[in-house]
Amino acid sequence: MSRGLALRSAAGSADGPEPRVDKTAMRRLGWSSVVAFFTYGAGAAVTYLCQLVIARTTGPESYGTYSYVLAWVTILGYLAALGFDVSLLRLVPAYRTKGMTDLAHGVIHYAERRSFLMGLGVISAGVVMITVLGGPQRPELTHTFLIGFGIIPVLALLWIRAAIVRAFGGVLSALAPDRLVRDGLLLVFVGFLAFGTPGHVNAPRVMAATLISALAGLGLITLAKRRSCSFPTRKSRPAYAAAEWRRTALPLVAIAVAEAAINRTGVMSLGWAGYTANAGVYALVFNVTSVVVLPRIAVNTRFAPMVSELFAQGDHGGLQELITRAASWTLMGAAGLALPLFFLAEPILTMFGPGFQAAVLPMRVLVVSQVIAASAGSQIFLMTMTGQEQSAAIVVVCAALGNILLTVPLVHLWGTPGAALANAITLLGWNIAMAGVIYKKLGIIPGILAIWTRRTVAVRPKPSLIV
Repeated sequence: MSRGLALRSAAGSADGPEPRVDKTAMRRLGWSSVVAFFTYGAGAAVTYLCQLVIARTTGPESYGTYSYVLAWVTILGYLAALGFDVSLLRLVPAYRTKGMTDLAHGVIHYAERRSFLMGLGVISAGVVMITVLGGPQRPELTHTFLIGFGIIPVLALLWIRAAIVRAFGGVLSALAPDRLVRDGLLLVFVGFLAFGTPGHVNAPRVMAATLISALAGLGLITLAKRRSCSFPTRKSRPAYAAAEWRRTALPLVAIAVAEAAINRTGVMSLGWAGYTANAGVYALVFNVTSVVVLPRIAVNTRFAPMVSELFAQGDHGGLQELITRAASWTLMGAAGLALPLFFLAEPILTMFGPGFQAAVLPMRVLVVSQVIAASAGSQIFLMTMTGQEQSAAIVVVCAALGNILLTVPLVHLWGTPGAALANAITLLGWNIAMAGVIYKKLGIIPGILAIWTRRTVAVRPKPSLIV
């Protein structure tokens, strides 16, 4: 049993005493969540300032092109990561808990090599699609795509190495290269472009700056990874269970790509329909409202490895309490951030320039849906850290397909508000479905619902957690 996760009581029965997680474990989660929240908050501030500069210097049309291409690049980056940016959060802590450092060493090496090769393959396919099969396109869009493809393997490796650092307990060192350094450098580069070549800042140049800043972030996370996992995996001979890892990674790839698609279907649908300026407006609104998700992301930083450790130890009651507390924290944080965004939507959007203030209604729709979703807690991480990634993949993929079927007609009917409404409906339906699957598969009361019942539901563990 790892230090700080010793538990005061085993899982309670339906009539037994309420289980309590060791205070040390909860302090670790709370402290890690606070550090992560302020790191993500600082990163969000840098990101929004960067988006403000890009939007005002490029204009809605060019900003829409950049956002449209970046949406594709992000989805393809998750595809290139092959799900290891999530599975490593589960496998590495579980292997370390069981003393299987040889497998922990092996899965890290395997994930990095396979992801890099997959990234190169995605680049090759993308270049062929754009230059050979894409047909006539605007030069700005073509050039932005060609530069953006180079970001795909960089992002995949950055996310994987950040997951490795998190799996070894690092919080700030895992988050800063991606959330602070990458967007901070992008802001600096775009600022130089704006002052050095006023009137000539366009989507390809901003995408090139994005590539350079991503490379800098990758360099820093590589240094953090070397420091974090020098012991014990570096001293162990790597062992490989490639077949099992591939089976685990496949549903995680589906989850990552589907979740990214849900978040970006509105931008892609608007851009695909030729509403490039509207795509930029919606992308900006979605980025602004994403601040409501920061409390949940912050809690997930330490929540995911803790779920893996508790599940591997068989502490079912402690897992239930951890989930309930984490969901209550995320709900309070999300509600606190949502209120000013809801009531100050118009002045916030006005800062970004002409054409953006028309998206007040979509912004409010997205804010409300994110707060409701926050009450469900981190359901995807709960399922993927407890061996239920296949069920999670089915739910998320179905949600992504449903989102496409909703978004396309609603975009044609109502434009940007239609895209926001489709995303909100999908988000709520997805969380309701996921909650039902969690209760059925794991016997856990999801989200904050357990606050209103004293009944402790025993978790039914899946034997194949450690492959």
